[in-house]
Amino acid sequence: MRYSRPPMLDISKIRAITLDLDDTLWPIAPVITRAEDVLAQWLDAQAPGAAAIFRHPEQRAAVREAVVQSRPDLGHDLSAIRRESIRLALQQAQEDTDLAEPAFDVFFVERMRVQLYDDAGPALALLAAHYPLVAVSNGNADVHKVGLGQFFRHALSAREFGHAKPDARIFHAGASAVGVEASEVLHVGDDMSLDVLGALEAGMQTVWLNRTDHAWHHAAQPHATVTDLMELCNLLGLEA
Repeated sequence: MRYSRPPMLDISKIRAITLDLDDTLWPIAPVITRAEDVLAQWLDAQAPGAAAIFRHPEQRAAVREAVVQSRPDLGHDLSAIRRESIRLALQQAQEDTDLAEPAFDVFFVERMRVQLYDDAGPALALLAAHYPLVAVSNGNADVHKVGLGQFFRHALSAREFGHAKPDARIFHAGASAVGVEASEVLHVGDDMSLDVLGALEAGMQTVWLNRTDHAWHHAAQPHATVTDLMELCNLLGLEA
C-alpha cells in the first residue's frame, strides 16, 4: 500500500472541535465488562435462565449477532441492540420478556459510570475554553450523565441522529450544530476508520488519538497524531 504524505494541520482554520467519547475520553472495555456483570447479577434473581446466557461469552455474542442479523434497522442504535438482546435471551430461556426494559435500565446506569483517562478532564476544560466542543459518538454514552456536559455545546449520538460514523452526515451535523463549515472543524478520535477516515471524507481536519502505539494502516492519513489529549492541547498552542 502506498502512503500519502500526512497533510499539514492548519490551526488557523479551526473554529470548532468534535470529539469521540468511548476510548477517547475513557476506556470502554472495563465499563462494559462491569455493566454486563451487574446486569447478570440482576438477572440472577429475576430471570436465571437469561442470566446464564449472559454469563457465557459465546452465548451472549450469539444472541447479539442474532439481533444484529434480524434487525439491520438497529445497526446505528447500540441501546436498542442491547435491549433486544436481553429480550431475546429472556425469550430463549422462556422467561418474562417484559423484564427487558428494567434489565436494560440496570445495564445503562452502570454504562454511564466511566473512569476518565487522567488527561481527559484537564484537556476538556482547556479545549472548551477556546473552542466550541461537540461530542460525536456511535456509542450510547450521555455526556451529561457521565458528568461532562459542561464542556460540550452539543452532543450527537448515532442512536439519536440515525446515522453512524463514518457516515459524513453525522460529522456535518456536528459542524452545523455550532454554526461552522466542516472544513472549519477538527475531529479528534481513536478509531482509524470511524473517526479519522470518516472525518477526512467529511472534509474535516483530523487528529488521531493513538494511546497504545498502534501502527497506521491506511493510505489517507490524519493531519496529526497524539498520544493523549494534553498533547493535543500543546499541539494547538493552548496553555492552562
